Amino acid sequence: MGVKQEKTNVMRLLDAAGIEYEPRTYVSSGAVSGVDVAKALGEDPDSVFKTLVTESKSGGHYVFVIPASAELDLKKAAHASGEKAITMIHQKELLPLTGYIHGGCSPIGMKKPFPTFVDETAQLFDRIYFSAGKIGWQIGVSPEDARRYIGFEYADLTEE
Repeated sequence: MGVKQEKTNVMRLLDAAGIEYEPRTYVSSGAVSGVDVAKALGEDPDSVFKTLVTESKSGGHYVFVIPASAELDLKKAAHASGEKAITMIHQKELLPLTGYIHGGCSPIGMKKPFPTFVDETAQLFDRIYFSAGKIGWQIGVSPEDARRYIGFEYADLTEE
């Protein structure tokens, strides 16, 4: 009948929570950037999101989920999180902190939960796509289902 459906930890967590999602793969496309992933999936690039992990000046960690074609505005991120300043963590810190590698980081299923903020534009879509926790896999989920599961806040996060 076709390729056996691979299950990532993110998919297992959503299954356990009874949250409907659409698994999508772009493994054979060679896509690397978020915009290329959106093209490979045949989706609006504004509906495909990337997960960014940051650290505040006070040492706290925050997760920001923004459209793949956008850049995180660090001042807006600091404002949303109530911090004085936010910086991106170094790539080598990602795996020990979250359990995910660069390019496969999901806001669901990190080693421990961090305060999470999703760009307000997610509300414009019936379904948003983000990493399923493994390079080559995305999940499509309703923003409100994702919000209920993750407990994130919407904020204006991207550069103009």
